[in-house]
Amino acid sequence: MLLGSGELGKEVVIALMRLGVETIAVDRYENAPAQQVAHRAYTIDMTDPAAIRALVEKERPDLVVPEIEAIATDELLRIEAESLATVIPTARATRLTMNREGIRRLAAEELGLPTSPYRFADCVADVRAALDDIGYPAVMKPVMSSSGHGQSVLKTPDDVQPAWDYACSGGRVATTRVIVEGFIDFDYEITQLTVRAKGPSGDVETYFCEPVGHRQIDGDYVKSWQPQPMTPGAVKEAHRLAKAVTGALGGLGIFGVELFVKGDKVLFSEVSPRPHDTGMVTLATQRLSEFELHARAILGLPVDTTLLRPGASAVIYGKFDGGPVSYPGLDAALQVPETDVRLFGKPAAALPHRRMGVAVASAADVNTALQRAELAASLVKATHA
Repeated sequence: MLLGSGELGKEVVIALMRLGVETIAVDRYENAPAQQVAHRAYTIDMTDPAAIRALVEKERPDLVVPEIEAIATDELLRIEAESLATVIPTARATRLTMNREGIRRLAAEELGLPTSPYRFADCVADVRAALDDIGYPAVMKPVMSSSGHGQSVLKTPDDVQPAWDYACSGGRVATTRVIVEGFIDFDYEITQLTVRAKGPSGDVETYFCEPVGHRQIDGDYVKSWQPQPMTPGAVKEAHRLAKAVTGALGGLGIFGVELFVKGDKVLFSEVSPRPHDTGMVTLATQRLSEFELHARAILGLPVDTTLLRPGASAVIYGKFDGGPVSYPGLDAALQVPETDVRLFGKPAAALPHRRMGVAVASAADVNTALQRAELAASLVKATHA
């Protein structure tokens, strides 16, 4: 049972079904992408503990796979404790990573991993006090949000109130708690896709994909590429940090560990205990995509993180409000060499700046792959049908 049925969940469902698994897709709105391909689908308020409990008791799934942050995680803890289902990777991991405060305190304060300076704040006065310590520029985010929603860069004191208002409106759940982080001078940022899966001996082992570089605008990924060139020292440190945090979270599956890199120095940023949006590039680069790796890992099957060819991804955005959607330009996009397009099937409306699809491309080198992916994405237009 997937809790959250967006574009990432859709690919997970397809990967699971290819391995003979019965799938149930749950989301807060009808006809979400994964609901279109699963065996059964339900629409509920996933922040409602009673709704989640009732559905789990009705369906009795073996595995519950959270695919978004806005879930009643305390109920998942109870479901796991009562052995009603196994939560992937664990209910504790889902709860910790839903909240930036939980995962940051685990990484920085319990595991001692290097991070940016940070403070948590519950009001504008707390934010200003935090900035007195951290200084400008800084980044403010809701403790519960995703895909850059509610995130702002603060450059002067005049930015505080607008950033606070945006953060309060951008969270996944109703909260006024934010994290204020010192701005990091980094060379690049990566997603270190990390897989916890059973090895040949039957014990859980940690596997790493080649690092995924990416570019974000306002905290939302717009393109990614693999592999990101790194020094041997930075690769070793990225693996150390990723193994430490995923080992502390436990369980099986793929984790998207976000890291800042400067030279050989690596700082922990965030982690998602599920496939990562920047990892869609693996649809074009790896023998097994991040979705297939997740499916295999949670089923206790062998995994293989082999990179076959460099590649890149570029997001296709909606450009209008309302109405059914068509995609002119698909023919031209698919004429770009070594390129594929995945349209997510989001129903009815293509809201401005809503991800509607992704172009993925491979090539002999990353730069050529990026050019191909960006060209293909630019040719596909999400318009009124």
